[in-house]
Amino acid sequence: MSRPRTQSGGKNLISQRLIELRREKNLSQRDLAHALQLAGYDMDKNVITRIETNKRYVTDLELKALTEIFEVSYEYLIEGKK
Repeated sequence: MSRPRTQSGGKNLISQRLIELRREKNLSQRDLAHALQLAGYDMDKNVITRIETNKRYVTDLELKALTEIFEVSYEYLIEGKK
């Protein structure tokens, strides 16, 4: 059985919003990975890169971590709704 993908063929729905949020906070991928690690989440720069380039699925724990770091809702992260 194949894994689900977005209409455009990507592996996640958050790639573009993650890029936008990271840039709004003036964080590099490495900076974001560091902040996530300090918050107790095991995500490195390579994970961030693969999510942003839509080459990786995102786990529920990773979604939780990103909503906490950026102080946004799941709905915003996934659908762009504030």
